[in-house]
Parts: sequence; structure tokens; C-alpha cells
Amino acid sequence: QVQLVESGGGLVQAGGSLRLTCAASGNIFSLDSMGWHRQAPGKQRELVASISIGGSVYHAASVVGRFTISRNNGENTFYLQMNNLKPEDTAVYYCSAEVKVDSGDLFGKGYWGKGTRVTVSS
Repeated sequence: QVQLVESGGGLVQAGGSLRLTCAASGNIFSLDSMGWHRQAPGKQRELVASISIGGSVYHAASVVGRFTISRNNGENTFYLQMNNLKPEDTAVYYCSAEVKVDSGDLFGKGYWGKGTRVTVSS
């Protein structure tokens, strides 16, 4: 059983910063690609940032220069540093990961966390 748990959300004023953490636990051989997604009220869930096992990163255009995804392979943990937050960043943020549970796995299985709420006041 694999679990992803997000933390670090909260209420912050516009221009402030938050750091989200996603901690993976359970029967894990390796975390392959990892990502942060968000869903604002009335909107579809969108990909915010992702990072591959090799360290290649992607950031959505709306967050480039403000958000940074990073990972700590040794602790099966990854992060989303969010700076210069704007009211339009208000959403529930979810982490996801492709997880291999055995060295013989060709592909990882996808898992999601339950989300952490970020509210940015103007």
C-alpha cells in the first residue's frame, strides 16, 4: 500500500510564500515522475508542475518564475515552493506520483494525495 500525503497549505496574503510537501510512504521501490496539480472552485484540475526521476522539470506558464518543484529522492518526498502568490492561485493542491513497488516493475503505478488547500487573499 502506497500513500501520498500533502502538507503546507494554508491562508496567505497576496505576495506571500508557501512550501507544499508531498510525502510518500509504504511499499516503495522508487518514485518515478511526480507532479503537483490544483483545482480551483468551478474549474478543472490542472497540472502545475512535474519532475522526472532524472530531474527534468516542467512548470505551467501561469507559475513560471514563481513556483519551483523539487524532490528529495532519499526520503521519497517532493516539494512545491510557491512565491509571490496571487489570489488566482487559490485552489486545492494535489500531489501525484508514478510509483514502482519492485525492481522488476517496468512502469510505475499512479497514486494521488487527498489534497491541501491554499487560499491567497488580496
